[in-house]
Amino acid sequence: MRGFLHRPAIPRGDALVLTHGAGSNCQAGILIAVADAFAEAGFAALRCDLPFRQQRPHGPPSPGGSGRDREGLQNAVQALRGLDPSGSFKRVFLGGHSYGGRQATILAAADPGLVEGLLLLSYPLHPPRKPAELRTAHFLKLRTRALFVHGSRDPFGTLEEMKSAVSLISAATSLLPIEGAGHDLNFGRTGGANASDLNSRWPRRVVEAFQALVG
Repeated sequence: MRGFLHRPAIPRGDALVLTHGAGSNCQAGILIAVADAFAEAGFAALRCDLPFRQQRPHGPPSPGGSGRDREGLQNAVQALRGLDPSGSFKRVFLGGHSYGGRQATILAAADPGLVEGLLLLSYPLHPPRKPAELRTAHFLKLRTRALFVHGSRDPFGTLEEMKSAVSLISAATSLLPIEGAGHDLNFGRTGGANASDLNSRWPRRVVEAFQALVG
């Protein structure tokens, strides 16, 4: 496990593991902003690199390496629990952007007791322009509460497609739309008043929506 831990000034007893997409790493601006927002709300937030990114600094994950990436997420959850030998972490949550979020859902579907909730930023519902190639087969087995945060201009799935997909999950779920944002939720943009406004505001909205979902 390799990453950075954001420690809250006033802990609330909850912790979050957060990881990146296929073309990024744990230094992505979107992860830093979300981790900061959760730390301000009292969460210990660990943003970490998946195994494929630890192996090489650039390039996408290999088609057959997703199992190892899920093992990396499982190790990160266990490492975060290990940082708290006193047991003051009442709950540990898991999340990620795009590919990282998809691997988090597959892991949680296979191991329902691993974490108490999921935070999914820009879940890659299907490849761009290929709406029939849905990545939702495991949703029927998912028993973990989940918040989906999705841009209204995301080519990996429309908001209507996301609503339909999320309805497959039997656990409590919520979908938080980010109007005007694409798959990067505007953190990949350079400049622009709208992007700046979204970048400064929506991470706090995510925290509020997540707290409302998990209590």
